[in-house]
Amino acid sequence: MLPPHVFASPTGRRVYDNRHTRLTKRLNDGVPPAQVAEWAGNSVAVLLATYARCGDGQLPDLKRRLEATGDLPEAPRAG
Repeated sequence: MLPPHVFASPTGRRVYDNRHTRLTKRLNDGVPPAQVAEWAGNSVAVLLATYARCGDGQLPDLKRRLEATGDLPEAPRAG
């Protein structure tokens, strides 16, 4: 965490923007949240509370992986 006077400077804001971008990218690349949290020096709860909406494009991969292991329930049949 940056001290308030450093964070308020243009350089401080840029450092925080870079950190946010890197953490978001790591989560979007599929790095486990526990690992990203460790690298960031945060708890998983703080990381997910901050970055939960940053995930992009992971749902198709997650569905494919779950279907491959048979962990998805079958869709109910019409009729």
